[in-house]
Amino acid sequence: MSSADLTSLHASDLHDRLLFAIPKKGRLNEQVMTLLKGADIQFYRKNRMDIALSTNHPIALVFLPAADIPQFVADGNVDIGVTGQDMVAEAGVENGVDELLRLGFGKCRLCVQVPVSSSFKSAKDLAGMRIATSFTGLVERHFKELDQQVAKEKGLKSVENPTVVKFLSGSVEASCTLGLADAIVDLVESGETMHAAKLHDIETLLTTEAVLICNRNKHIMNPLIERVKRRIEGVIVAQKFVLCTYNVSRAKLVDAVKITPGKKAPTISSLETEGWVAVSVMIQKNQAADVMDELEDIGAQDILITQITNARMN
Repeated sequence: MSSADLTSLHASDLHDRLLFAIPKKGRLNEQVMTLLKGADIQFYRKNRMDIALSTNHPIALVFLPAADIPQFVADGNVDIGVTGQDMVAEAGVENGVDELLRLGFGKCRLCVQVPVSSSFKSAKDLAGMRIATSFTGLVERHFKELDQQVAKEKGLKSVENPTVVKFLSGSVEASCTLGLADAIVDLVESGETMHAAKLHDIETLLTTEAVLICNRNKHIMNPLIERVKRRIEGVIVAQKFVLCTYNVSRAKLVDAVKITPGKKAPTISSLETEGWVAVSVMIQKNQAADVMDELEDIGAQDILITQITNARMN
């Protein structure tokens, strides 16, 4: 906590509050703010403050670098947090946290990348070489195993020249061109940066996305954790689905249900008009236009699409 925080908040302000770690900046922060708004977790954050108290729940939001959140959660300094699966793996705290929910954004791959002009075909070919990355913990563990495999194949107890892993906090993709490293390990989303640097990936160490995690020992102890999870889960569902309502003749109901089967089953109600029913059903948001076309083709009428702001699904 910064000195500015200490002058404005006391430990008593956090008593009996769920401590929720939020990425401090970047795209993860923007996405999490949307989730908090949809989950109706209201708060006021003063300028330059790293802690904000919720105004409608016994929750304190703690704004931290996303890479630090796994350690804070695992050590119990905060109860829950949002970070990336790659950052949990990098911190090596998988045994100290529970992954409560995959959030569906921040998806990418952590890949071993080499110059297109090189002859390296797999990560194993890089044993004994220089690797630049910002994920030194994960990469060192991975290449230590590869070094051991290579030594075993050669009948040695250990390799003469172990793989050297160098830490870079940014612009990792430039390290091969500048002669700092023979290969890099970095996140790949679209691949544009990788291709622009004349690199290509030869192995994926892991796939990752943003996740909601909690301290393993506190998961059962605090029921508010499950409530927060369910609220956020509801927002995610609402982002993927819309509510479709329409009227259709009972003679065409079987065809209509094939088009809109729903999560479990559609809600069907009889209308005053004989032989007609009203149908209400959730459909995938990205399929809404096609579904409306198909319903119209079988004679459905009064087709409406309604946005869902939150939901509770089993």
